[in-house]
Amino acid sequence: RETVLAEGVNAMAKSPNKHNKLWLQVEPLEPEVVKAIENVLLTDEMPRKKLASLLHREFVWPAEEARGIWDIDQYRNVLVDVTKGVQYLREVREMIIQGFRLACSSGPLSGEPMRGVKVKLIHAELHSDPAHRGWAQIVPAARRAIFGSFLTAKPVLLEPVYKIQVSVPVELVGAVTGLISRKRGKIVMTEQKGHLMMVTGYIPVAETFGLASEMRSATGGKAFWQCTFDHWAPAPDYVAKKLIPDLRKRKGLSEEVPPPEKFIDEV
Repeated sequence: RETVLAEGVNAMAKSPNKHNKLWLQVEPLEPEVVKAIENVLLTDEMPRKKLASLLHREFVWPAEEARGIWDIDQYRNVLVDVTKGVQYLREVREMIIQGFRLACSSGPLSGEPMRGVKVKLIHAELHSDPAHRGWAQIVPAARRAIFGSFLTAKPVLLEPVYKIQVSVPVELVGAVTGLISRKRGKIVMTEQKGHLMMVTGYIPVAETFGLASEMRSATGGKAFWQCTFDHWAPAPDYVAKKLIPDLRKRKGLSEEVPPPEKFIDEV
């Protein structure tokens, strides 16, 4: 997954025929909103009035933003309309949503889905003739504007993280905590239960390959442990630098992350 840590620029992209302009801006979606979407407390199927009321009341969104929510996608991203008085906007709404979904399903950093991103439609200038503002014009413009803003918003790669729980004889606890630490893991709790120590921590999924044999040799087979998926976290820079070109290559993209200017047009 990929996400952003800051607010991006208000990026403008033109449609391929140059007759339409869209301005979109990305920013991080509040973690509590992401969690609410995950727990199905906020869904795209909800009546819009109820959704707006929840976002305004429970998550302190400005009323204007809460009322303007257009879409919640499967990857925990939202699209919000904050435009004022744009002509023909209703006719292209579904096209902009499609561009948003396309952008979120394969982001500009690594080609991985975006997660926890709020996309705001700031403004649009649309051609009066429907023939000049069809799907082939609006969808790519929306996608490009989102990509442009995303790349200016401190984009980061997210990696999946397991919660690891290990039960081990007291005298071997150092071997277990040392192993988890070497795997970029973090110990959050150790608790003694009789002759055993319960060790709880977090470990990146990428570091768990080969963990079974290493745990066995470190503890002489005396540790019992389990891993369950817990959350996504920004990958450290040195990991992301290696991973991003690999992911891009695998998806048939150039290894270099493109600059925002590739997607943002001059007014």
